[in-house]
Amino acid sequence: MMWPSPSYAVCWDSLKPLRTASSMRVPFLRAPLLPALLVVLGACWGCGSPPVQNGPPSVVWSDVSEALGLPEGIQVFEGQDENAPLKAWMARVDVHTPGIDVQVVSSDDDDGRESVSDMVRDAGACLGVNGGYFLQNDSGFEHIGLLIADGTFVNPATPGVYVDGVRYQVRRSALGLDAANTPRIGWVSGTEDASMWWTKPIDNSAGAPVDTVDMDGGVFWDARDAVAAGPLLVLDGSKQVAADEEVFFHTTIPNVHPRTAAGIDEEGRLLLLVVDGRQQSSRGVDLDELADLMLDFGATAALNMDGGGSSTMIVRDALINRPAGATYQREVVSGIIVSCP
Repeated sequence: MMWPSPSYAVCWDSLKPLRTASSMRVPFLRAPLLPALLVVLGACWGCGSPPVQNGPPSVVWSDVSEALGLPEGIQVFEGQDENAPLKAWMARVDVHTPGIDVQVVSSDDDDGRESVSDMVRDAGACLGVNGGYFLQNDSGFEHIGLLIADGTFVNPATPGVYVDGVRYQVRRSALGLDAANTPRIGWVSGTEDASMWWTKPIDNSAGAPVDTVDMDGGVFWDARDAVAAGPLLVLDGSKQVAADEEVFFHTTIPNVHPRTAAGIDEEGRLLLLVVDGRQQSSRGVDLDELADLMLDFGATAALNMDGGGSSTMIVRDALINRPAGATYQREVVSGIIVSCP
């Protein structure tokens, strides 16, 4: 299947302000009141926007694992940069600690989505974050890109997209885990019931799709669990934001947003990051800054997951971040959950 536009990957976040405004019931205003109203609106325009510092974020991290009652093998760090301003949470999971299990889960609700809290609770897990992008169709909500949950193919990898009427073949980045709970991050493509894993993307750029795709280097990916999103942020311990190669240009994905990211460090530990945004106390980050935050924790590979109002971290049945400045959890199609010993 080919998605008609990568703009679906914003998961309707960019449309949310428009929907909210159009759904408000505004009473009829007499003409003499309009100038005064415009003066008030002009004075308040941007009042809720936090200041943005120059340069990359400088986040100070604190280990809050003990306070959260987490066992050996799972650490959670709370980060804050008061100057940005910025708030973030990083979970570092030793996937080979006995009793710890990491899974990609797919919603089993009738409409195809549910809160991360419900996903964590249903699995008896102790930690979870949201997963990949999704869209709404006539029958409910559907994942965008590869989704494998407990060996079951829920959705295949995205083979291509159209941008401005031009077709681009794509490989988008994904996180996968094998039967031994070992994580891997790379680029994926495939069919309805199989996926291939690659160590490099297709070299796309805006207005210049690759006509002939090099098929060398692809290997069959026998992942037990996998979730695609993108773009890739870090490869081989270096920043490599592959937004153009994965055809996220002309979308809101590269902008400053609340974020979720997944990564792996050199010891093979899983890194799960959530950054708050769209609020006075935390502005969010762009993809370049998100890569920097992953590198702060020694990520050797990392990718961007769905963000915006979907960005959620649950620890021990508690929502520890504030998605888009609120305690409301957006229901999502997929999640990454961690079970404790």
